[in-house]
Amino acid sequence: MNVPLHGIRVIDFCWVGAGSFTTKILADHGADVIKIESEAKVDGIRLSPPFAGGRAGVNRSGYFADRNTSKRSLALDMKTPGGRELARRLVASCDVVANNFTPGTMEKFGLGWEDVHRINPRAVYLAMSMQGDSGPERDYLGYGATISALVGLHHFTALPGRPPLGTGTNYPDHVPNPAHAAFAVLAALRHRRRTGEGQYIDVAQTEPTIALLGPLIMEWTVNGRDAGPQGNDHPRRAPHGLYRCAGEDRWIAISVLRDEQWPALVRVLGLRSVPEGWGEMAVRHRDRASVDAMIAAAVGDREAPVVAEALRAAGVPAALVQNTADLVHRDPQLAVREHWVRLDHPEMGESLYNAPPFRLTGTPVRPTRSAPLLGQHTDEILREAGLTDTEIDDYRQQGVLR
Repeated sequence: MNVPLHGIRVIDFCWVGAGSFTTKILADHGADVIKIESEAKVDGIRLSPPFAGGRAGVNRSGYFADRNTSKRSLALDMKTPGGRELARRLVASCDVVANNFTPGTMEKFGLGWEDVHRINPRAVYLAMSMQGDSGPERDYLGYGATISALVGLHHFTALPGRPPLGTGTNYPDHVPNPAHAAFAVLAALRHRRRTGEGQYIDVAQTEPTIALLGPLIMEWTVNGRDAGPQGNDHPRRAPHGLYRCAGEDRWIAISVLRDEQWPALVRVLGLRSVPEGWGEMAVRHRDRASVDAMIAAAVGDREAPVVAEALRAAGVPAALVQNTADLVHRDPQLAVREHWVRLDHPEMGESLYNAPPFRLTGTPVRPTRSAPLLGQHTDEILREAGLTDTEIDDYRQQGVLR
């Protein structure tokens, strides 16, 4: 098959957000990702909204569906001896083992790094705990919101003088952690191609998020100043913010990057009685509260898409603040690039999924199947591993395959 990761098999013990997104990236690129899960302890995002048709169910979560495209699901109760035995059997012939548990959890299953390396020296082992596998906080348990607090992201994402707001989502789970972890897996597979040896990847989920805060941290290390919450302001540029337009909750983002763009904004918005000094960025930034008030008054009764288009035509960076309906139904750029993929799900029906955020000309990449039902591929996977139907039935009777 003409996909980048064809022939790579991943045994995926991940659950919830960051780990599942990491292995989804690999699956959408052609890896055979086998998700190990169990009804005995259901993956938390299977129980997270939104649910198709507004009805909750382990196979109806849109959150789970988006994070688990192109995977197969094996129902395996890892608390049973038979479950651990079958897991080790699968690990023996895989390329990657992935988990995002607290350190020590996989060791309880007999599937820590050293265990897996003995079973399969070629396997790449990805561990994505919150604080990594060393240090005094290695046993900390948390999710994206906890990570955002620990690394200072909540501190910076707020309005000046107001309490921390955060990003409104578990941002570390969706962007820095899966992207860095997937890259690390590819690097380790490249190393294995040269040496024949697998290796241990220790991702502390706090650290990829810290890596995105470089300028803010440098402000402290170089100047001894805490950048603090900035809201929508820019430390040097003005105007730079969001402005309410006509209609319910319709906004426009405007950012003047250079002084040459300011006269165009004044002309398009029809601003009057503009102080002469505002032609200089430093003066506008000093008076940014007044600048923002003038712009807000000028756009308050106008249609955001119309104003944004007029400003862009004049060379001023501007954009409609889009909602989900805009993104799915009215964004011409996403439509032309075929960003949205529709796949049929056994229980939810036709559902919308994101395509990978880039295009490869030689090896096209798209989600190949919708997210699996819990245990949907159990028998299929075990037959591939050499088990007979009788053996599979025996394991099922023992409560292993659930």
